[in-house]
Amino acid sequence: MSTSAYILIEALPGKALELTNTIKAIPGVKTVHVVTGPYDVIAYVEASDLKTMGDLIVKKIQSTGCVARTLTCITVEDAV
Repeated sequence: MSTSAYILIEALPGKALELTNTIKAIPGVKTVHVVTGPYDVIAYVEASDLKTMGDLIVKKIQSTGCVARTLTCITVEDAV
């Protein structure tokens, strides 16, 4: 069973579109949306396990140079 999460991302000023284009190409990132509100980008990601999920967030998304902070919301149940 895979692990999935919504990553709420606050981008650095003026970097939301660049960030979106960068992270949508990362394996495991399923969808990316630029949004309004306190966060600039929301991504839905899937990984084989929690460690892989952590690596995806820290080593791939947060290291883009466009991210101020992230909030990870791991899913606990799929809606039917």
